[in-house]
Amino acid sequence: MKNKIFIIVAFLMVAVSSCKKLSSLPSDAISTETLVNTTEGLTNALNGAYALFKDHIEFNGKVDQNNMYLRQFYHLTDFASDDIVCGQVTTDPLYYSFSLDHSPSQPNSRYYWYLSYKIITGVNTVIDAVEKSGKNDVATNQLLGECYFLRAFSHFNLVRLFGKPYSVAPNSPGVILRTNLTDPSKKARSTVKEVYDSVLADAEKAAGLMTRSRGVQYASQEAAWSLLARVNLYKEDNAKAIEYADKVINSGKFTLATKTAYPKLFANATSSSETIFCIAFTVVDDYGKFGSIASMIYSDGNSGWGEEYASSSLRAAMSAHPEDVRWSYIVPSKDAAGVVQKKNGIEMYYISKFSFQDNLPNLSSPIMFRIAEMYLIRAEAAAKTGAVGAALDDVDMIRKNRGLEAALYNKVLPAGSTALDVVLAEKRIEMAFEGHRSYDVFRNKRSLNKAYWGYHLTGLKETDVDLSRTPTGYPNLTVPYTSPRIIYYLPVDEVLSNPLAQQNP
Repeated sequence: MKNKIFIIVAFLMVAVSSCKKLSSLPSDAISTETLVNTTEGLTNALNGAYALFKDHIEFNGKVDQNNMYLRQFYHLTDFASDDIVCGQVTTDPLYYSFSLDHSPSQPNSRYYWYLSYKIITGVNTVIDAVEKSGKNDVATNQLLGECYFLRAFSHFNLVRLFGKPYSVAPNSPGVILRTNLTDPSKKARSTVKEVYDSVLADAEKAAGLMTRSRGVQYASQEAAWSLLARVNLYKEDNAKAIEYADKVINSGKFTLATKTAYPKLFANATSSSETIFCIAFTVVDDYGKFGSIASMIYSDGNSGWGEEYASSSLRAAMSAHPEDVRWSYIVPSKDAAGVVQKKNGIEMYYISKFSFQDNLPNLSSPIMFRIAEMYLIRAEAAAKTGAVGAALDDVDMIRKNRGLEAALYNKVLPAGSTALDVVLAEKRIEMAFEGHRSYDVFRNKRSLNKAYWGYHLTGLKETDVDLSRTPTGYPNLTVPYTSPRIIYYLPVDEVLSNPLAQQNP
């Protein structure tokens, strides 16, 4: 009992310190009784969970301004893909994602693991308290549903990073499931399938509980449906993926941004017609050069480090359509003569998807789910069930809102391409830099082609770079879905303290 009270009090301390940015409610000291007996207390405690996605939280006795859940998430996902190229060798742990030279002791994966379970423990505390209270009014159920959603979301992100794709090895080790406060600290990993089953159960329960909308900066029934669509697609339950994508699309609450509105979609994430759920940042949350998502991939000359860029591979995939408005998020750094500059031989094409909220170069409210993804989920599931025309129609819905009205498929596959090829190619461009690319490749049992110039190539020297040809002779030019390095090692902290946690090979 003492342990439970300690967890509740600790979580409430985070909630009180963080909720000022998310709620106008008073942030006075909250008792455990207030947590379960008042909507105000429950709301403030839950706001603390949302804040953990964006705050700099102490880890191993110190607060590192470069540590933040979302910053590490994008580094661990996107930097391992073929969409972003590294412009130099660096001691920053993000380099492990580029080089695939992973380590159980790398700080970014250790922090991400720690903070994910901190979020999970926090919402478990609220779930436990509310369910023991017996309260089931609409407002309480909405907040309870949000807790189930955040637990499902956190577990799913963990299993994607530390467990093999469901389609490849469903019975392989996943992550440690934490779905109550009575679990022993030393616990074995559940299988990938068991984690997926738990995520789906939590998301379904969340969808049933949430009947109110508190704004796109909070979870909602549509956000839970979106998670269910995504997870079922990864699980290759195409019928369920279509069912839940349909629910979101047919809700009528979200519409694709037009080609005119699209260039401002991400800067205006909290008010965009596409946003289903985002992590809301405000001007108070502008971390500047230190700790922001944008600082590694964009710079106006002084605002960020600007050491990572849109890859030549992605730019080649987009090259046929210069009229595509999605180019607006790829910003070439040019000299006075209009020539694209280079860093250590690598062309500098900045990425601005996480910039310019309130005109600030490092501020954004990253979107976790948006309606474009639902069309693409439905398209992929349709392609896999042989509904080629339906798949191409959904792809065309995206294209006609991105300036490609003259380049629609109109139910006709390009020669030599399958419907799945078309959908994945479109998704690569549409969802670039949003944490999807590697998963889309590997769960479809494909290989990632990294045969382009960049410092993901081990041993590369600037004098080796020759942009007129394709690099050869370097390790990891091609990463097959069977490679053990498509996932990360469990953090050394977990393995040392929990002997039941089996390490990845």
